[in-house]
This record gives sequence, structure tokens and C-alpha cells, in this order.
Amino acid sequence: MGDVELLLILLVVGGLIALVATRGRGRGTSAQSQLGDAEAEARRWYERLGGQVLNLVGSDEPSKQALADAAERYTAAGSQLDQATSAPQYRLVSDTALEGLYYVRAARTAMGMDPGPELPGSAERARAGELASTSEVDVDGRSVTGSPQPSAQNNHYYPGGMVGGRPVPAGWYSEPWWKPMLLGGVGAFGGMMVASALFSGFGAAAVGGSALAGSAFAGDGGGGFDPGMDPGMDPGMDPGGFDGGGFDGGGFDGGGFFDGW
Repeated sequence: MGDVELLLILLVVGGLIALVATRGRGRGTSAQSQLGDAEAEARRWYERLGGQVLNLVGSDEPSKQALADAAERYTAAGSQLDQATSAPQYRLVSDTALEGLYYVRAARTAMGMDPGPELPGSAERARAGELASTSEVDVDGRSVTGSPQPSAQNNHYYPGGMVGGRPVPAGWYSEPWWKPMLLGGVGAFGGMMVASALFSGFGAAAVGGSALAGSAFAGDGGGGFDPGMDPGMDPGMDPGGFDGGGFDGGGFDGGGFFDGW
């Protein structure tokens, strides 16, 4: 083999090594960039939630309760942020903080304040819809009510989403019956009983994407839900976020939400 051929082989091999190294650096840079973006997004939502929680004081029971729930999400988001080391974990922080901002928005509405800019939605919240009228169901001798507006009776807000695999519309309820289902444990079955009664009793009291009469909650495509819930289902859900599917933390801040708050 001549010197020229050997030189050509060395140049080709050197070029291939350089190409592989460049692509490896590119992939590393891209992953690092995604991680940095996710962290920055999480911190923006967390700080905005903190600004609201630390500066707002409830004026009545509904607003005080909603702000207490927002503060709970702020604490949870802070704990998640301290432990986050990956883009998915930072997106979970964004999910939790955003959920807290839904409670803040509810509290501001209850106090007659401007709720502020609309928050990013999700497919699950769109499917669940929101309560359009006050409704009541009886569960083992106790009354559970829900309403689109806060009141002394309905002072527990839920921002809408999936609970135990079922869509629960946004609105104000007489009790936070969904919490045992979200946290799991022995109290989950009681929450499932309430959920079953609500799904069958509230009927078309919710409006959402489809708002079809006869469906248990609007947005289910009109087919309705089986009011019976399987007691053997696993009610445990991540307490870091009510909305099991989560939100896309990658693009929440593009429009500058809450910059004016």
C-alpha cells in the first residue's frame, strides 16, 4: 500500500471519528438545553405561585380554603424542585405549581378580584368540563353539593381533572371528597362512593367540550359513565399533582402568563 493510499485511509478514519464526536457533543448539548429549559420553566411557575400565595389573604371561607390549597401545592412544588434532576421531574414541578395557580385564580374570583390571565389547559380538564349549575346528591345519608360559584356551603374548589380514572368537573363542592382518592389509603373507598353517586346523580350539570345531556359529566363523548366503581381499583395517585396526565411544562411561559401579577 502506497503512502498516498495510507494517507487517504487515515483522513477518512479521522473524519469519521470527528463526525461521531461532534454528533455526541450535539446530543449532549441538546439534552442539557432541554434540562435547562425545563428547570427554568419550573422555577418561573413556582416563583409566580409563591408571589400569589405570599401576598394574598382570603376574605371569606371559600377564598381562604382555596389559598390554603394553593399554599399546599406551593410547598409540594418546592419539595419537588429541590429533588428534581431531570426534565420530567422539572415538568412535574411545573404541573404542581400550575395547579396551585388554578386555586389562586379561584380564590381571586371568590373575593371579587380580577382572576388574571387564563391558564394553560389540558385535555383532561377539557374532558372534565366545569359545573354549570348547583346540584346535590345523597351518599349514605349525607348530602354532597357542587356549584359553579363559591358559597358558605360550597367552599372547596377543585380545578377539574381525573380522579380515580373518572373526570371530575371544575367547581366548588361542599367537601373535598376527592382528596382520599388522590392520596389512597383507607379513606379512598369513601371517596369512591361519593364519586359514584356524583357521576350518576349530577347528570348534565357539567359543561365542557361536548356538554351532552345524559352523559355523567360533559366531555365524555355522550356515552356516559358506569356509576359503579370497582372497589378493587388502585386509588393511589401521585399527590404531587391531581391531574394524573400532567401538563406540558415545556411551553407554558411562551405567552408571558402572570407577568402582570
